[in-house]
Amino acid sequence: MTNFPAPIRVETNGITLSVHLAGPEDGPPLLLAHGWPELAWSWKHQIGPLAEAGYRVIAPDLRGFGGSDCPGDPADYGIDTLVADLTGLLDALDHEQAVFVGHDWGGIIVWHAAMLASDRVAGVIGVNTPHLPRGAEPPTAYFREVGGEDHYILRFQEPGYGESRFEGREDDFFAFIFGSPPPADRLESYFPDITHIPRQFESFKGRDEARIVVPPADRAVYAEAYRRTGFGPGMNLYRNFDANWRRMGGVDHRLSLPCLMVSAECDFMLPPKLAGWMPALCSDVEFNVIEGCGHWTMWEAPQMLNAHMLDWLERRFPVAG
Repeated sequence: MTNFPAPIRVETNGITLSVHLAGPEDGPPLLLAHGWPELAWSWKHQIGPLAEAGYRVIAPDLRGFGGSDCPGDPADYGIDTLVADLTGLLDALDHEQAVFVGHDWGGIIVWHAAMLASDRVAGVIGVNTPHLPRGAEPPTAYFREVGGEDHYILRFQEPGYGESRFEGREDDFFAFIFGSPPPADRLESYFPDITHIPRQFESFKGRDEARIVVPPADRAVYAEAYRRTGFGPGMNLYRNFDANWRRMGGVDHRLSLPCLMVSAECDFMLPPKLAGWMPALCSDVEFNVIEGCGHWTMWEAPQMLNAHMLDWLERRFPVAG
């Protein structure tokens, strides 16, 4: 498959999602969940190889993104709702289970799905995003400690703040956000300023294409989508961090299903060391680290990511015949 599959509209959990399907209908289902500020388009280099290997690939724009419905109330983006969107999508497509694959916020969702809807999740692949224990304090307290009040996640708590910085500059924003990462041995020196995304963007004047990890034509897909939807709906995921933390109190975080964790050496927000918690939480987990790769793994190291995913999938969820 060389072309990105056209979307279909699928009703699930009271909304309609824009969903891209590929691969044989009877192949083992893989549900791919993107992060912020991406779309199903973020899996452009994974959908073809996975489908050609015999897997049924299901890649939605999550609620609040791209061609999917974008409710305006932040309360409509809590973790139970996000998980129900995906399990409802499986219902609509007549799949009992799928391997859930998630990057960035999509990773948060799929690890929570493994806890909250374990009967629907055959296995999990975390791309950059590890499975973490529930912290002793609300997440915003941690983000404040790491980056101060200008940490982008804290700024995103204020409706209208991030939107006002990014909207109207969509092309510039995606050239900014998809910048190549600093070397892993220098990451610590970039804190806390590296977390101050809205403030850093205010003074952004562009950068050389050699320092951007996503090509112009692909960035244009994102920019056009965000010109339609605005940035607010996707930011509503961040506005539920503390509410999700409260929701998960008392929930067993231990997982026994097959798990694969693919970390990226140079990801400043999700460094490989965060996966150090996972052996205590996941009884069946394998690890890979992609050296020299930053946060945008699907774009920066597509062949390596695909190799890690397919090696694990072909051993743990082989295609029949």
